[in-house]
Amino acid sequence: MRLFYLDASALIKRYSSEPGSSLVNELFQYVPPGELTCATIGVLEIVSILVRKRNDGRLPEALFFQAMANFRSEVIDSVDFSITSIDDSQMLSSLPLIVKHNLNATDAILLRSAMDIERSMGEEDRLVLWTSDQRLARAADSESLSVFDPETDTRENLQKLFEQ
Repeated sequence: MRLFYLDASALIKRYSSEPGSSLVNELFQYVPPGELTCATIGVLEIVSILVRKRNDGRLPEALFFQAMANFRSEVIDSVDFSITSIDDSQMLSSLPLIVKHNLNATDAILLRSAMDIERSMGEEDRLVLWTSDQRLARAADSESLSVFDPETDTRENLQKLFEQ
């Protein structure tokens, strides 16, 4: 089994045109149900980003409401997209990651969650963290997680992920 864990910097590209949006769109198009996830806090971050883009004029009102409806349909209300809960023990165990990798709290929590999920997966299973946050990507890499950055990785790299 593969699991693609998207942080907000990657997932937002599905709902607002940014560098890397085409690769995120391909991920949604080709990945079977049940292989996409994000953290609960990521859901809040996406809504916050969309509101901020609407408020500062980067996202017209009509596109904002369409993006929100699509996000609700594809992520929040979808049985095919898993939203990963984060409990208090994971939050507290992410504290050392803040210091070790100079992360903000949200990124440390997300990294801890991804590490815990990967640890619980079978030997043949694979988690790939999707992020365009360079600090989080470096931290995940140093913790031996597979990382895909839709802004800098290539379509060929994406195809390799699909083949694994």
